[in-house]
Amino acid sequence: MARLSIIALVAFAPLALSAQDPSTQANATPSQPQAQSATSDQKPPDSAGAGDQALPTIKTGTDEVNVVFTVTDKKGRRITDLKQTDFNVVDDNKAPEQIRSFHAETNLPLQVGLLIDASNSVRDRFKFEQESAIEFLNQTIHPQKDQAFVIGFDVTPEVTQDFTDNTEALAHGVHELRPGGGTALYDALYYACRDKLLKNAKGLTVRRAVILLSDGDDNQSHVTREEAIEMAQRAEAIVYTISTNVSGTKGAGDKVLERIADATGGHAFFPFQIREVADAFAAIQDELRSQYAISYKPADLKHDGRYRTIEIVANDRKNLRVRSRRGWYAPAQ
Repeated sequence: MARLSIIALVAFAPLALSAQDPSTQANATPSQPQAQSATSDQKPPDSAGAGDQALPTIKTGTDEVNVVFTVTDKKGRRITDLKQTDFNVVDDNKAPEQIRSFHAETNLPLQVGLLIDASNSVRDRFKFEQESAIEFLNQTIHPQKDQAFVIGFDVTPEVTQDFTDNTEALAHGVHELRPGGGTALYDALYYACRDKLLKNAKGLTVRRAVILLSDGDDNQSHVTREEAIEMAQRAEAIVYTISTNVSGTKGAGDKVLERIADATGGHAFFPFQIREVADAFAAIQDELRSQYAISYKPADLKHDGRYRTIEIVANDRKNLRVRSRRGWYAPAQ
């Protein structure tokens, strides 16, 4: 079953699949992830986060897939007034057995993870990025409805603020970040999705998103890029990436950021000028409030843990573009 949400990352340390859920320790240093794909039988805890009872949520069945997606025209402008009949869904090359629901995402709660590269490579404009991130959280997180967390990472990810709807606490978590050290980007993304988003999931429909600020260069991770992407897909998290590369031309790290965003239905931003960082955050905020969500029962679903592709296509293919995650993992036996 698919679920969606948003996250912020900080620093990362070794972590085993059987480790205690670090979400109960706001400033704890997580352990190193196993360098392998996550198993599909991991079960999130039943405990609810603060303020969850007040969230307007929708309970879903175990054989139901939920997908959040964005629609734009050929010029990249978001289209927000479409209906279910304007789309076709293809799951594993087949039409779904049944469409369960379709609605605009503007009223669904957000779970946002802010993941900030605190390695030496981003030192030059680190303070400006911190202030832009804080402004984003202030504008995006609504008390009693949305939640976010902050993680900074260099050689390890460090949670400087756990899930909360308190924007002052989130701002403090961002200010706690200090640049220095190498870069374990894949470990940080893997940890955020496995140990924060998946363990905070409770069978409810929310929007999950990770905002990842980095230059995309990784020199310390124990998991691979594709393993980190797989974990984001299992957590049903849309990953938005904001490059910290200031060279003026896209490098190898930027291609990594594009790959992560594309695979999860997000978008990669390249603000080569420092003032453009705030514009990237503003664009993400606008998109998060102008998405669609569809819920469906797949045809021929087998509980085999297998990866299944997703394609959502607008009937007006000539003029409309749909951006969503590329697939999901079936439940295991």
